[in-house]
Amino acid sequence: MRARRHFAAALIAGAMTMNAATKVTQADFGKMPDGTVIRIYTLTNKNGLSAKIINYGGIVVSLNTPDRNGKLGDIALGFDSLAGYLTPEYAKSSPFFGALIGRYGNRIGNAQFKLDGKTFTLDKNNGANSLHGGAHGFDKRVWTPAMLPDGGLKLTYLSKDGEEGYPGNLNVTVTYHLTDENELKIDYSATTDKDTVVNLTNHTYFNLAGAGSGDVLKHVVTLNADRFTPVDTGLIPTGELRSVNNTPFDFRKPTAIGARINQNDEQLKLGNGYDHNFVLNRNGGGLSLAARVEDPASGRVMEVLTTEPGIQFYTGNFLDGTLKGKGGKVYGHRSGFCLETQHFPDSPNKPKFPSTELKPGQEYRSTTVYRFSTAK
Repeated sequence: MRARRHFAAALIAGAMTMNAATKVTQADFGKMPDGTVIRIYTLTNKNGLSAKIINYGGIVVSLNTPDRNGKLGDIALGFDSLAGYLTPEYAKSSPFFGALIGRYGNRIGNAQFKLDGKTFTLDKNNGANSLHGGAHGFDKRVWTPAMLPDGGLKLTYLSKDGEEGYPGNLNVTVTYHLTDENELKIDYSATTDKDTVVNLTNHTYFNLAGAGSGDVLKHVVTLNADRFTPVDTGLIPTGELRSVNNTPFDFRKPTAIGARINQNDEQLKLGNGYDHNFVLNRNGGGLSLAARVEDPASGRVMEVLTTEPGIQFYTGNFLDGTLKGKGGKVYGHRSGFCLETQHFPDSPNKPKFPSTELKPGQEYRSTTVYRFSTAK
């Protein structure tokens, strides 16, 4: 039986007890071409960690965490102002820095899928395929913000029936909390009035040594996954769930990103590096550990916990130095990595993959936690 996209709220709420951020503040971040003012929200916990999020695309603009010496540093790639996210150069390269991704995270093959016997045609914004919800996905929408009494930030958006080709009016709520346990917690929920598909995620590029400090090839990664989904030339999953045994995709033991990234492997060549969905080893529907990343130089450690069945590991293969980020720093090749928690790419066209269907009367729920600490 195909796994459902909705989860029991009790499982998610009870999976981990968290204290909210101690403070949330807001300020102007810039204006859209039509004059709409975009706001930036700063969540700060009792330990001094901070996360800055804007209501344009739900973008995580910055994330300040301490190194082993207690020095705070920004580990999220992004820009100093809204203008950086609106330039033609950014639109052309489409890195999705820090963005909230939807209605469907990752790729849908041939930009179409069938649901209830009807074929739905999507925007082709990645060759013949649809990527991250289309050319005007959730990452390019202005969300309605609300600061929460517990120190969190809530963003809401109505994705109307037919937007980017998807059926149903989809009401989406995403909340961000920065806990006093040094965790950035993102909760996603959605309801629909027609059968549809949903796959929401966050696309932050991390560099635990500091954004703009160089490549991430020395970062050491562990993934709780025995299998991954190999892809074709368009980076669409073939449908196979392949063992990571004896492949460059075996991260079950801590391994540097750069240790095998240039091996003579067909899948690495297709992705120009790692750009693949990993099938997480899971028991039950609550939060479970998906990944751990450590930067030996700074001592920063990030763990990713999620309710999702998959995680896309992407190593910034298409960053080429043309984009200058915060402080004028250049974002070069493989200068950041992404760990996008998700259901599998192209699931609407792969009946054996966990289902991404959402029906009226159901509620889509998903939670991901990024936990920060340091190693000696």
